[in-house]
Amino acid sequence: MAFTALFDACVLYPAPLRDLLMHLATTRLFRARWTEEIHTEWIRAVLRERPELAGRLQRTRELMDQAVEDALIDGYEALIPALNLPDPDDRHVLAAAIVGRVDVIVTRNRKDFPPAVLDPLKVTAQHPDVFVRHTIDLDEATCLNAIRRLRQGLANPPMDAEQYLDILLRQEMPETVAFLRGRIELI
Repeated sequence: MAFTALFDACVLYPAPLRDLLMHLATTRLFRARWTEEIHTEWIRAVLRERPELAGRLQRTRELMDQAVEDALIDGYEALIPALNLPDPDDRHVLAAAIVGRVDVIVTRNRKDFPPAVLDPLKVTAQHPDVFVRHTIDLDEATCLNAIRRLRQGLANPPMDAEQYLDILLRQEMPETVAFLRGRIELI
């Protein structure tokens, strides 16, 4: 496996972005990781807006943990107090990245993970749009196949490739969408 990526809670909610990242994780082009605390964080965010999804979200959590071998990082808690980040609530993410030997933290909150802190640890923070584009560049055919399977599996509602790209655009994925538009017949 080429590298290890830690998914921050902010990329696991909303569902379309989580689904895309999870489908790419199952390609084994990278090792995806997260923690129980990250699970708790993204689920809490969903439940604030959609409390009726509580039971389904527990199932989603279980399916994620089953889909990616050894995804859960533990044993990082002792590092948290020693870390300094702009948002102290993100220290658990960095601690998990250190213990999990992560190369990339996939997050929408890159400002919360400054290069001055990450560079000495040989960790980078990437927006999910950049992360997905880089992943596609590793093996375009495998990634396009995973994205096609994801889109074709959408049943509520089903959507064609153009509709799916519109969903990704709303997830702040312009680079990925621009690339996929040029290969729309493959997704």
